[in-house]
Amino acid sequence: MAVWRPDPTFYPSPRSAMKAPPEELAFVVRINPNGDSRPDAICVVDVNPQSSTYGQVVGEVEMTHAGDELHHFGWNACSSMLCPNAPHPHVERRYLVVPALGSSRIYIVDTKPDPTRPKIVKVIEPEEVADRAGYAKGHTVHCGPDGIYISALGAPDGDGPGGIFILDHDSFDVLGRWEIDRGDQYLHYDFWWHLGYDTMVTSEWGTPKMVENGVQGDLLLEGQYGHRLHFWDLRRRRHVQTIDLGKEHQIALELRPAHDPTKSYGFVNTVVSLNDLSSSIWVWYRKNGSWDVRKVIDIPAEPAEEDQLPDILKPFKAVPPLVTDIDLSVDDRFLYVSCWGTGELRQYDVSDPFNPKLTGSVHIGGIVRRAGHPAAPGPLNGGPQMVEVSRDGRRVYFTNSLYLPWDAQFYPDGIRGWMVKLDVNPEGGISFDPNFFLDFGDQRAHQIRLQGGDASTDSYCFP
Repeated sequence: MAVWRPDPTFYPSPRSAMKAPPEELAFVVRINPNGDSRPDAICVVDVNPQSSTYGQVVGEVEMTHAGDELHHFGWNACSSMLCPNAPHPHVERRYLVVPALGSSRIYIVDTKPDPTRPKIVKVIEPEEVADRAGYAKGHTVHCGPDGIYISALGAPDGDGPGGIFILDHDSFDVLGRWEIDRGDQYLHYDFWWHLGYDTMVTSEWGTPKMVENGVQGDLLLEGQYGHRLHFWDLRRRRHVQTIDLGKEHQIALELRPAHDPTKSYGFVNTVVSLNDLSSSIWVWYRKNGSWDVRKVIDIPAEPAEEDQLPDILKPFKAVPPLVTDIDLSVDDRFLYVSCWGTGELRQYDVSDPFNPKLTGSVHIGGIVRRAGHPAAPGPLNGGPQMVEVSRDGRRVYFTNSLYLPWDAQFYPDGIRGWMVKLDVNPEGGISFDPNFFLDFGDQRAHQIRLQGGDASTDSYCFP
């Protein structure tokens, strides 16, 4: 009799996931910013140092339409399938679910049988998402034990509310809106969960109309972009609590809960302070039966001459760090922080989440600094943006494009896309791999996913 076995890339605990074999391929969004007929693509990059094509694109699949602006794609299935309440324990980690922030399409990409030759097997048009869920501008994908969760920035008319909708694991049909009772939640950005505490957490950016033409200075200075966290009953799909970080802390983005399901804390970044242009990192945590938040890291702006700055920053005579992504290693020890404005990638030891210690830093790109790379010593632009950490925590990959309308404001001379890799000292410290610099030329690189899973893909139900 045949025996069903879970996908071998699923791991019951973060400790077991850290012992997984190293990734050999990375899947990377490639965006065409040129307004011509060339579609965006998912590129396959060789990340095996023993390979003759190490650090090169070895395959890609182009989308069916130009102008999609692919964004934060994810796997159809992950280690949450091994949770005791998972109704789909034998779904396979095989398909990439790829939302397009520009067009509101969703592509389903099959990575088997040959992961270097992925192929599109389904296209979900925006009309289906609008009709079944009432949402548009799909943004981030997470695989849950009961379906594929996708966040959306807003409604088809460009306003809010934003929220989450669900795809079926098998058919990829849009099942509908996730929220039963959204309380006072209106703006939306990221989401993730504490499975062991039956809690979902969501953050805030802005509605499609607020973000799709770049940063709107009047909205920013009035504190109109997102600055709150929302906590939800995951099983009952109901809003439970709102925490306001303060109007001055504009644009609350990436959520990184602890991977250990017995730990009830996580990290979120805010992009810019209206007081001094700094960025900050906050910890949310359980306190007396509810949730609380505390700021634990401030990253200051750097002074600059007016003629070095894009128009949007000239009045301030400073470069804000613009922290636009963070990632937490699977052992919950190191937090990586992308400073897209100043061109710095920071590593913090967060073994004590309330007392982070800066343990490593590299510079590359930046609005003013334009730092080079060992394999590309000339000036580079863009800066550390989408960051991904391997399951064993020994390698960090990142790219340099944020979002086309915002790229144009902060890097008005255009961004040449690149992807780089860092090697991690297990005791703390990071350094560039001098043999890994992938030049995307006039194309932009964004989200990275690693074959078999990575630090921001899977959730675990066992410590």
